[in-house]
Order: sequence, then C-alpha cells, then structure tokens
Amino acid sequence: MEVIFEIIIELLGEILLQVVFEALASAGIHLARAGKSAAKARSPWMIAIGYALFGAIAGGISLWVMPDSFLRQRWLRIAYLIVVPLLVGALFAAIARWRDKRGRTILTIDRFSCGWLFALAFAAIRFAFAH
Repeated sequence: MEVIFEIIIELLGEILLQVVFEALASAGIHLARAGKSAAKARSPWMIAIGYALFGAIAGGISLWVMPDSFLRQRWLRIAYLIVVPLLVGALFAAIARWRDKRGRTILTIDRFSCGWLFALAFAAIRFAFAH
C-alpha cells in the first residue's frame, strides 16, 4: 500500500511540474498576443516546430529547477512520457472550450495538438536528462 501511495505522489509531482510550466507558457503567449490584431496565417509545420522547441526549452529549464525526476521506476517514466502529454493536451482543449464559451480569444496553444506537442517535448527532455 505504501508503494502505491509513493508512486501516486511521484506521478502527481511530475504532472504538477509540467502543468505549471505549460500554464506559464500559455499565459506568456496570451499576454504577448493581447491587444494585437489577428495573426497572419502561418504554416502548421512552423507552428508545430515552434511549440516543440518551446516545450523542449521549458523542459530544459525544468531540469535546471528540478534536476531529479520524481519518478524512479523506468516503466513509470515511460508511462508518463506517453500518458501525460495526452492529458495535458486534453486539459488545454478543455480550457479552449471554456475560453470560447466566454468569448475570449483562443490561440494556437489552446488547441489539443499544440498543447500535446509542447507537453511531449517537455516530457521527452525530462525523460532523457532527469536523474
């Protein structure tokens, strides 16, 4: 029972770290776009590369802040790499729906695919380099 509790706490710690970094990124993008007119049409490939790089940079910064992984077991780290980006993408899609219902601006990071890509790059950096 104690092992299960420890695994849950470790997983929640990693998820919380990722959600905090992605929320900060989203807030920064929304602040940067505030008051600006609609963006020109951009290539979806350039947007994807941008969010992947942004996620990788955030993952690197997270290693500087928290160099040790909360997850000690390799299988948990692999599960985290697969499941958490899907959950974070779904969270950002839900936030986009919430923002849309209230008439607020929806940016590209508010889409499932961009949130997922950011989270995947973030998780991949942490998977590869966290101790």
